[in-house]
Amino acid sequence: MPRPRQSGRHRRPEPVVAPENAPALVLAVPGEPSTATRGLAAEIVSIARSELPGLDARVGYVDGGGEEFPALDKVLSEAAAERSAEGATEEPPTEGLDDAPAAVVVPLLAGPDASQMRQIRQAVLSSGSGSELTDVLGPHPLLAEAVHVKLSEAGLARADRARLFTVATAADGIILATIGGEDAVQAAGITGMLLAARLAVPVLAAGLDDEGAVGRIATQLRESGSQQLAVAPCLIGPEVPEGLLAAASEEAECPSAEPLGAYPSLGKLVASAYAAKLGLPQQPQQGMPMR
Repeated sequence: MPRPRQSGRHRRPEPVVAPENAPALVLAVPGEPSTATRGLAAEIVSIARSELPGLDARVGYVDGGGEEFPALDKVLSEAAAERSAEGATEEPPTEGLDDAPAAVVVPLLAGPDASQMRQIRQAVLSSGSGSELTDVLGPHPLLAEAVHVKLSEAGLARADRARLFTVATAADGIILATIGGEDAVQAAGITGMLLAARLAVPVLAAGLDDEGAVGRIATQLRESGSQQLAVAPCLIGPEVPEGLLAAASEEAECPSAEPLGAYPSLGKLVASAYAAKLGLPQQPQQGMPMR
């Protein structure tokens, strides 16, 4: 006999499944393509598929080309051609998705980056696919969680403040590093406030692409009483030019955590951005418990 459905607040939500005729999700990966970037993108796409079973998820590289790293505009053109062919031979799309685009493009960016978004929009337009573009993934509480985890993994923050677990090298001031100009710094500042609430230490955002900004923020934190600083990238990884984080760490004279990488919350945010663009129901997003 099937088990009775649990009632009340402990009831598990019904799993959300991608509609049968839903458009493809295309993850737009910025930066210079590499084997490491490909592995990271594949892992994030895998997490997004687990969040939304039945999802047709693909990867397109903003600066890509060739079979190994397919360019974003080519991936979108192929998705549009496949959808057009299916529409000519199959029944009409599921109700509510009759006006759906050929694909939904989700930028693999934690915050607004005008230069990268300009390239992504250009690829969408040049593909002629009629695809739609979502916003970037942040600011969001799940990004603050991910930054916290990366700091704790580097030994620069407590894993769980509630348990009063001490770390000898824990930072008492955080420089939240981002890329993308003033808009990116402002967005990172919102994530920084959420991170400061988690760590109970001051957090200030700085742009890695703004010469001298990291040093100025480091000076400001030290003048306010912080002695052990740390650079925490509010960045996923592919969008960061090689050597930029190391230079920031040297400028601030403090250690740095790693970029967010394929942290599970990023896959959740990618699936959420896709679902929101199509108006699909979503499961409530909760942060992962800190151990």
